[in-house]
Amino acid sequence: MNLSDLALGSRPAGRTALSARWIVAHADGRHRLLEDGEIVIEGADVLYVGPRFPGEVARRIALGDSLVSPGFVDLDALSDLDTTLLTVDYGPGWATGRVWPRDYVDRGPYEMYSPDELAFQKRFAFSQLLLNGITTALPIASLFYREWAETVAEFEAAAEAAGDLGLRVYLGPAYRSGGMICAAPGVLEPVFDEARGLKGLDEALAFAARIAGRHEGLIRPMLAPDRVETSTLALLQRTMSASAEMGLPVRLHMAQGRMERRTVETLHGTTAPQWLARHGLLNDRLIAPHAVEAEPGDLALYAEHGVTIAHCPLVFARDGGLLRSFRKCRDLGIRVGMGTDTAPPDMVLNMAVGLIAGRIAEGGAEGIATSEIFDAATIAGADALARPDLGRLQPGSKADIAIFDLADPRFAPTVDPIQSLIFGATGRVTRAVFVDGRLSMRDGAVAGFDLGAARRRAQAQFDGLLEKYPERTFGHPPLEDMFPPTYPRLHTR
Repeated sequence: MNLSDLALGSRPAGRTALSARWIVAHADGRHRLLEDGEIVIEGADVLYVGPRFPGEVARRIALGDSLVSPGFVDLDALSDLDTTLLTVDYGPGWATGRVWPRDYVDRGPYEMYSPDELAFQKRFAFSQLLLNGITTALPIASLFYREWAETVAEFEAAAEAAGDLGLRVYLGPAYRSGGMICAAPGVLEPVFDEARGLKGLDEALAFAARIAGRHEGLIRPMLAPDRVETSTLALLQRTMSASAEMGLPVRLHMAQGRMERRTVETLHGTTAPQWLARHGLLNDRLIAPHAVEAEPGDLALYAEHGVTIAHCPLVFARDGGLLRSFRKCRDLGIRVGMGTDTAPPDMVLNMAVGLIAGRIAEGGAEGIATSEIFDAATIAGADALARPDLGRLQPGSKADIAIFDLADPRFAPTVDPIQSLIFGATGRVTRAVFVDGRLSMRDGAVAGFDLGAARRRAQAQFDGLLEKYPERTFGHPPLEDMFPPTYPRLHTR
């Protein structure tokens, strides 16, 4: 049989044996490379990993020169049409719609996408994650174009999208008790509405209780206060209390930017991690992107309290930022998982950038091993979620599998398959993805979703959003002044 003989979007009946040149097996607590091996899945689980399986199977599929890997765990997964692309070559943020001006706030912020558009962007983004070998995702989106925060309605739609497409997700609408306002050129000030933030938390908790375990367990809840500088102490205290009571992971962006550092210092007289520690709010359920502005004392607190860093190297490297450093974090005992947080949501590319940045930060290869960055994208993310059944391929683990094509002609000669994947490829060599034993992606297609039509709709939707940017930008400059082309346009008439 071939992969093409399996029904896309379905879980094959009976036992399925997949043989490949390389399999990332898991044994004795670590990944191990199995050459010319076989993995057998049955239902939602991995039954066997090793040489040819001696038992009966319903089918055998020979994958040839492929790498069979655990699916990636994305702790900060883009679920948006990516507006961070508008920050890379344009700025500063207050001049390009990244922070609301006072007059826009006084007029009343509004939703710049319709409910249908918000639902579509989740479905489109989830399909992109599958195309890149990501099988577990904690979605993240921008709030800059929102009336205030994310809504339960769009996350109900997100749960259905994940179930339809076959993606494992941890969902929770982002809520906040404040936002940043541009009062004058370069002058940014926080404004707060604590009651609105607490109402958002209550709605998120009700959603969490309602959606847990949907779609045969693919859907699980999390809590997602937006970012530390837009959160009041009461909001974070209630969030962490609910997290402890319900056993939910919490993702909170902090130690991620200079604006945040200045704001938190003004509000609380210290850094964000030290402020949370002062109030007993750091714990091992907390996932904290991105730590690029973390001080040594902040990192020491992360290590002491078991906080996980969601490392998203690509989105920061575009602006010259990096985690300083992966090696220091690991030497302290901090768990470092991976996120994508931008378009393309390419975990392979993020691993490559993370490897390069980690070595630059320490001035040599000792900055990070290839195995460490791969572990971050698999094992560490699963452990951050307290899911020993994810991020590894061994009997009893979930059948969350990514298959990479090592025969792709763009590959350089292979010495080691993990090194070749990270050094010589991108997620575009992802041939197929199984999630919970279901074939969720094959050869660039996902079940029940026309990616070509979706790509055109996504561009049109993004163009419509872009046209509204001057409304929410200080001074309301013309769009062409905010985002000039890389080179001047050639006018032929």
